[in-house]
Amino acid sequence: MNYENITIKGFSIIGIAVRTTNQNGQSQKDIAELWGKFMGQGLMTHIPNKASYEIYCVYTDYESDFTGAYTTILGCKVTSLDEIPESFVSKKIPETIYKHYKAVGALPDCVGKAWGEIWQSGIDRKYIADFDVYGEKSQNPQNAEVDIFIS
Repeated sequence: MNYENITIKGFSIIGIAVRTTNQNGQSQKDIAELWGKFMGQGLMTHIPNKASYEIYCVYTDYESDFTGAYTTILGCKVTSLDEIPESFVSKKIPETIYKHYKAVGALPDCVGKAWGEIWQSGIDRKYIADFDVYGEKSQNPQNAEVDIFIS
């Protein structure tokens, strides 16, 4: 799987979160439920100070590596953390160099396949914050393009 190194300036997100693990397929279940809640309840409309309408799926607060527990936050990049709605969380993502991958194909399978390849690749990871960005090119679920950034 090809990637390019890219420096991304620090940013903040507001969204909803779940603590999960990749063990026994738990993250697939938990993250699917998180997406269902986020989209089904129109939670994006409740996020103040959005920098864009792209949806960020951030993986952070790693216990160890991809085999341990971590937090997934589903939300939007924001210009301010001054207002955080009740039941939402916020996270500051630090500036660092990321490995940028693209997942292409049918959602959510293409993203799951890309992450499987990343886990098996043995690439050097910082485990600070990794994230997927669902922008304009991810709107067609049968032929989507999702950007994946690995710290």
